[in-house]
Amino acid sequence: MPGPTSPPIGLHLSRVARTVARAFDAALGEVGGSTPVWLILISLKTHRLGTQQELADAIGIRGATLTHHLNSMEGDGLVRRRRDPGNRRVQQVELTDVGEKAFRRMRGAAATFDQRLRQGLTEAETAALAGLLDRLAANIVGD
Repeated sequence: MPGPTSPPIGLHLSRVARTVARAFDAALGEVGGSTPVWLILISLKTHRLGTQQELADAIGIRGATLTHHLNSMEGDGLVRRRRDPGNRRVQQVELTDVGEKAFRRMRGAAATFDQRLRQGLTEAETAALAGLLDRLAANIVGD
């Protein structure tokens, strides 16, 4: 049980997560991005996802929310959508050249942010923190 001056771990984690998320979004904003755009771009780059549904599942958002982001990203020239020739109800999503450039800018900003976040932590502390965060997540999902 937490002591009288320490907040419950869930509350503390929530506060820290919001602080880090806002700072990360601001760092991406400095290079013309945002967290949702970054998540979509990095998912398309690293997982070679094709359909909107696969993309929504990988990012962990609802299809309608993804559609909103993709509409904006398509308008900005970052992605291109096309109907799957084998199933006209399925939309394929791919990066454009403009999207590739945006990905590289945001990747640089994300790497710089990660270095800032790890400042003062040893590799062992970083690994221990990652392990603890994984354990907290497993406690919630029941693994």
